[in-house]
Amino acid sequence: MNYKCGYIAILGKPNAGKSTLVNCMVGEKVAIVSSKPQTTRNNILGILTKSNYQLIFVDTPGIHKSKNALDKFMMKNVRSAIGGASVNIYLIDSTKEITGEEIDYVKNLKQKNEVPLIVCLSKTDLVKKQELLIKLSQIANINEVDEVVPISSYKAYNTNELLEIILKYLPNEKEKNFIYDNDYYTDKSINFIVAETIREKALLCLEQEIPHGINVNIVSFIEKPNITVIEADIVCERESHKSIIIGKRGKKLKEIGEKARIDIEKLLDKKVLLKLFVKTKKNWRDSENYLKEFGYKKENL
Repeated sequence: MNYKCGYIAILGKPNAGKSTLVNCMVGEKVAIVSSKPQTTRNNILGILTKSNYQLIFVDTPGIHKSKNALDKFMMKNVRSAIGGASVNIYLIDSTKEITGEEIDYVKNLKQKNEVPLIVCLSKTDLVKKQELLIKLSQIANINEVDEVVPISSYKAYNTNELLEIILKYLPNEKEKNFIYDNDYYTDKSINFIVAETIREKALLCLEQEIPHGINVNIVSFIEKPNITVIEADIVCERESHKSIIIGKRGKKLKEIGEKARIDIEKLLDKKVLLKLFVKTKKNWRDSENYLKEFGYKKENL
């Protein structure tokens, strides 16, 4: 039997559907999803293991221009993923216009990293066929692109075909060369996933201008025989945001907590008592001390 193993970087602008694709390919929810830009901040691995191959999908932050220290950390993660990948997949949202800037980025991506480059047009279930054909033709004319695949991660359309294309570009090995144990589907800890789940529900419940400035810290995680007790802080940048997150009589914070608790109980397969608090740390996204405290390492800035 021959074996295949490799890292596959999932790249693209904010909201292109990167996290949804990783979750779809792995068959587990490894990355949070929302309609808000810059939802993903860290590189998150989604690991798909079968008898003869292991694919390690790297979900990356959306490609954007840096405005603060957190943005710089996120873009450093993108460059790191590209540098270590066996295959690069660049997602383009098919519901939006393909700009010259994005085409130039795709060209430069292949010129800087001579690994196979697959461009996926995502969210194809939301566009008309004629419009999709025009955009497929635009991408097919880029010489640097090795494959063009229209997909819908939401409906799992063409994802099996994408899997076969990825495998085609990975070399065969006689010896088993897997990096992770068979039962691993992500590299992240339970604490990280719980914190991200809470942040996902906050993104869902809060207004557009607030989510970029929030972070979630797990203060305590205590497992008891019949229940897990979790305390977490939702950190925001302004006092005015704090009152919005809490809501009138605590209604908004309660809504966030209830939605998060349901998902966390599914994750842990256990009853959860979730206690949420809101704290303000002014301009934390531009503070190296706060970023280090929140797990965004100083050396990565």
